[in-house]
Amino acid sequence: MTILDELAAYARVRVEKKKEEVSLEKMREMALSLSWGQDREQPSTDMAGMAGPGAFAFEKALAGPDIAMICEVKKASPSKGLIAEDFPYVQIAKEYEAAGAECISVLTEPGWFLGKDAYLEEIAASVSIPCIRKDFTVDAYMIYEAKVLGAGAVLLICSLLGAKELEAYLRVAESLGLSALVEAHDEEEIRMAVAAGARMIGVNNRNLKDFTVDVGHAQRLRKLVPEGILFVAESGIRNAEDVRAMREAGADACLVGETLMRAKDKALMLRELREA
Repeated sequence: MTILDELAAYARVRVEKKKEEVSLEKMREMALSLSWGQDREQPSTDMAGMAGPGAFAFEKALAGPDIAMICEVKKASPSKGLIAEDFPYVQIAKEYEAAGAECISVLTEPGWFLGKDAYLEEIAASVSIPCIRKDFTVDAYMIYEAKVLGAGAVLLICSLLGAKELEAYLRVAESLGLSALVEAHDEEEIRMAVAAGARMIGVNNRNLKDFTVDVGHAQRLRKLVPEGILFVAESGIRNAEDVRAMREAGADACLVGETLMRAKDKALMLRELREA
């Protein structure tokens, strides 16, 4: 099994355990109550753009005139091991916000990334910019749960999902006013994401099967994503030159993780990246 296979298998185990504590029906009910309000009847027609004033805040934050920065809060990774032994996650998120980050990515995967749902819940309650739940979505339950935890977006990885699953999960996210960042790794997956109706497509410069990094990967695949779909370059961004290259390739946003997490002065590092 690849690392991605192991992450997906563990995510399925996690979901089944969570369903024993809070059923799918209950989690869905809680998520919809946050989307529509306790006293508001949920419409049965297409709900795109209708789920409350904060709906789709994540993608709106990336749709500005210049390249946006999605700053990641993570304690560890499968490729690098422990990244941040000292991990004041709320403080880190607030530093990102104060330094001008458009969005925050929060790892909730507990096995390899040492994430927790509580990290997302506390960070989302402490900042005013939208957060994406960075996890390995293998069940609609995780999308409803993300809404309950305070996320403004979820990550959907094409390598983990079939075309029908991806379409179904996009509809679930849409019904909740959640943005969905659809991650693709090759031409076939980009076509799959476009066909499913993705409004945001991310290309990960890190191969999730062996965790090697190629910063030019997003540049090469950018041309395959049609105009009107937001494009996010993910991972491997180390300096202002990398950001500049992604900007010139037409990226709408960069997701930066390890570079910021290892920086002693995260605000300064973010400003340096923005020099692009």
